[in-house]
Amino acid sequence: MFGAGGGTSSYREVENADVILLWGSNAREAHPIFFHHVLKGIRNGAKLYVVDPRRTTSAQWADLWVGLDVGTDIALSNTIAREMIASGLVHREFIAKGTSGFDAYRESVEPWTLERGEKVTGVPAATIRELAHAWGNAKHGQMCWTLGITEHHNAVDNVLSLINLALLGGHVGRPDAGIQPLRGQNNVQGGGDMGAIPNKLTGFQDIEKDAAARAKFEAVYGVPIRPQYGFTLTQMFEAMEHGTMKCVWVIGENPAQSEADGQRCRKLLSGLDTLVVSDVVMTATAELADVVFPASAAWCETEGTVTSSERRVQRVRKALDAPAGARDDVAIIADLARRLGFDWGDVTPEQLWEELRTLSPMHAGMSWKRLEALGGIQWPCPDETSAGSSYLHARLWDDDPAKRGVLAPFSVLEHAGPVDEITPEYPLLLTTGRRLDSYNTGVSTRAYASPIRRDHPLYLSPEDAAALSLAEGEHVRVTSRRGSIVTEVAVDHGLRPGLAFMTLHAPDKADANVLTIDATDPKAGTAEFKASAIRVEKCSPVAAGGI
Repeated sequence: MFGAGGGTSSYREVENADVILLWGSNAREAHPIFFHHVLKGIRNGAKLYVVDPRRTTSAQWADLWVGLDVGTDIALSNTIAREMIASGLVHREFIAKGTSGFDAYRESVEPWTLERGEKVTGVPAATIRELAHAWGNAKHGQMCWTLGITEHHNAVDNVLSLINLALLGGHVGRPDAGIQPLRGQNNVQGGGDMGAIPNKLTGFQDIEKDAAARAKFEAVYGVPIRPQYGFTLTQMFEAMEHGTMKCVWVIGENPAQSEADGQRCRKLLSGLDTLVVSDVVMTATAELADVVFPASAAWCETEGTVTSSERRVQRVRKALDAPAGARDDVAIIADLARRLGFDWGDVTPEQLWEELRTLSPMHAGMSWKRLEALGGIQWPCPDETSAGSSYLHARLWDDDPAKRGVLAPFSVLEHAGPVDEITPEYPLLLTTGRRLDSYNTGVSTRAYASPIRRDHPLYLSPEDAAALSLAEGEHVRVTSRRGSIVTEVAVDHGLRPGLAFMTLHAPDKADANVLTIDATDPKAGTAEFKASAIRVEKCSPVAAGGI
């Protein structure tokens, strides 16, 4: 946040908050370890508010569930902000000292009365008012979000709208208050920190704008670094479609089953001149590949590091030998480099890490030995006298303007609903998500049974199931503007009329991504997995599994 790609606080600080706001996050199922900290916070007296279109298992723990219509997050945020400002519930000292752009922001949210907010979001005005006053009166507010905010065509604006609320309440830059984006995958934070994003070098140093950083990397790597941003995943698929990207190496990813508009995705992957896949199992993507490199399991068969959503870098230690033929990603990449004329020698994880911290200022104090001795360190850790940072942006509270540095900006944002419109032909809105029993496309979890797992059917509200004369377990054909699948139906009392739900965990049985839309955020490149218009029709069990 504000120049650093990580949450501003720590998991344990949630335990000391007096208000916890989960927005677009079913942490009970998608982030169960983090949710234990939420439960400790509740036991310590915190009030939990959950903003989600579904009454999830996380919402069942809440003091208040705020069931908004899908895609109205900015409208709700603007309405909450207007109510906070009108009621004098903003942190005026922090706004004056640590932020910029407040006047323009205040003007932009002024039209968002409680009545207008109710009309657009579907949330009763009294509920919006209660949430606004709870957040505005909080001494230590913690706001957390995940894919329910980011898997939209306006994902970045959604995030900025939540940051606006954190700035209004002064819940940034001090202990036990903050904003935490809970990462959707293991080590997503670490991947970004290492530079596995198209516009940054290691340590979030801009590849186009930071000439000094480029020079530092060039001196160590011995090759020039082109000052040009790479492609997002969405742009990569566009390049495949245009024929300008002909070779792809997929490492530890299963896009054939995880990407929106799955039929288009598989067609583009199949049309490449060369597709290479490194993975621990034979995924659907690997089955399309020209070359497959069997990789070792990073969590138990390799040495290295992992970084959590709270910016904590920890050591990963090898517990098992990999199966015959499976190799560490580092060894695979180093061998390929050698074939291309760059001999890096016998590369070890420790050598890689020690090189990395000479290039990344925020990791500079994290020696391999210190990571071992301290059991993990949170960045930024600028030198070896630092114990790391449990929270970020304390500078914004400094009395000295020079020490405050660049202020945290408010963002003026406009509401924009889902791209896939509801019509008489497609009268329901499908949203997707995860269950506690499974992980992502199910590659690593479907191989074993779970007593709490279902076959991932289409979930409907009791009202919609009754209107369609559907009973639990009946087969239905689900059709969107992109494709059609057949699956079983189940009733979910946490769904409101007009909203349907599916997981992505069992694409071999019910491939939700045949239905999802690939409308993407132009800034982040994320697809709108959370909002696809569908129709549901009863069909014969004989058709089950068909597409």
